[in-house]
Amino acid sequence: MTVSALVASSRFAARVGNRPHFTMSLETSTTDDGAATLLADPRFELMPFDSFGEQMAHLPDGAAIAVTTSPTLGIDATVEWTETASEAGYEVIPHVAARYVRDREHLDSIAGRLREAGVTDVFVPGGDREEPAGEFESAHDLLVALEELEYEFEEVGITGYPEGHDFLSEATLAEAMDRKAPYASYLVTQLCYDPETILEWIGTIRDRGVDLPVEVGIPGVMNYQRLLGISKKVGVGDSVRFLRKTSGVLGFIKELVGSRGQYTPDELIDGLAPHAADPHYDIRGVHIYTFNQVPDTESWRLGRLES
Repeated sequence: MTVSALVASSRFAARVGNRPHFTMSLETSTTDDGAATLLADPRFELMPFDSFGEQMAHLPDGAAIAVTTSPTLGIDATVEWTETASEAGYEVIPHVAARYVRDREHLDSIAGRLREAGVTDVFVPGGDREEPAGEFESAHDLLVALEELEYEFEEVGITGYPEGHDFLSEATLAEAMDRKAPYASYLVTQLCYDPETILEWIGTIRDRGVDLPVEVGIPGVMNYQRLLGISKKVGVGDSVRFLRKTSGVLGFIKELVGSRGQYTPDELIDGLAPHAADPHYDIRGVHIYTFNQVPDTESWRLGRLES
C-alpha cells in the first residue's frame, strides 16, 4: 500500500468509525493505521538558533513549525524566525513564553508582528526563565492579557505535563490548567517516553472536564553526542531538567547505549497508534521535539510511513 493510500484509509476509518480491512491481524492493522495518522502531518519544533534556516529546508513544503523561545536569545529571535519561516511558506506557531514578555506594550508589539506575518496559531508556555522579564509571571497572566488585545489568533495552545513538573505539585498543575483552559483551543504535552503514562494523563484531565484536543509531544531521532552538543547551547541545567521529566538521565543514557547511541520514537508511536482515532483521547496529532536535528527525524518519519 502506498503512503498516500495508507494515510487516506486511516482518515476514512477515523471519519466513519470503521477500520479498513487488511489481511493482517486487527491489532497490527490498528497500530499501522494509527501510526500513519499520527505521522502524516506532524508539528515540528525548532529552536531559534543559527541552524534554524538549514533545518527548516529539510522539512516538507508548508510544514507546521513551532518556534521555541530561547533562554539565551529571548523572544525577539522567536519572532524573527517566525517571520522568516512564514515568508518561506511554512505554517508557523511561535512560542510566546510569558516570562520573556516585558509588559502589555511589548506583548502588543509581538502580537502585531505575528499577525502581520500571517500567524494564526500561538503557543503560550510560562517559560523557563527564573525571573520574569516583566509583569507576566505565568502563562495564565499572558493569556488574559492576550485576550484583551485587538489582535486575535484562531488557535492558542497551552502546556500539559503527563509526568508532572519538577517544582509544582499535581494539585497546582491541575488548578493552573483549569484556569488556562478557557483561553486555549488545544494542549501540547511535554516530552514523555511512555505512551501509557500519556494516555492515563489524558484520561485524568478528561475526567476533570478538560476537553481540549491534545497534540502529543514526542522526541525526534536523537543520539547522545548530539544531545550533549544541544546541552551546551540551551544550558546544561535546562537539558538535565528536561531529561529528568522523562525517564531520568541514567535511564535515558541506558536506552541510548542499548540502541547503539540512537533513540527513535517507534515504541512511543506504536503505543499511541491504537488510540489515534479514539474521540475520548482526542489526539489531533504529534508535536515532534526535533532538537534541530530534522534530517534524521524526517528520514525516520518517512520510513515509518513507507513501511
